Amino acid sequence: MAKILKAVTEAEGPDLVILGKQAIDDDSNQTGQMLAALLGWPQGTFASEVKVEAGKVSVMREVDGGLQTVSLQAPAIVTTDLRLNEPRYASLPNIMKAKRKPIDEKTPADFGVDITPRLSVVKVTEPPVREAGEKVDDVATLVEKLKTAGAI
Repeated sequence: MAKILKAVTEAEGPDLVILGKQAIDDDSNQTGQMLAALLGWPQGTFASEVKVEAGKVSVMREVDGGLQTVSLQAPAIVTTDLRLNEPRYASLPNIMKAKRKPIDEKTPADFGVDITPRLSVVKVTEPPVREAGEKVDDVATLVEKLKTAGAI
């Protein structure tokens, strides 16, 4: 995915690429970071506020200790947090206008990107069945059993 985005970004030439924080299917947080690495662009992750002015992008993000603001030189990659924006809904006239606009359909091959799978699943097996546990009457018995088993 990041290679396709890299090719599209190079073809379009934007100053700012805004991506979501993480994938909905496997919850991975990698596309924005991979795209920034492939392009060699600075990145701001988990943006809750973005300001663009005079060739710089200011990104405010939440960190464990509060809020952090980073300044990036454009062009840049920004991944967003859910607090970045309130969604706007398209008006009916704009929906009708959008229906008439031509869509430029391209394939990864148009950008010179090979998406042939490089991995194959050789075998899938279930994990071994877990052995049944054992109940003990008190903590002293538990500690003695753990000592005997060599766990302590």
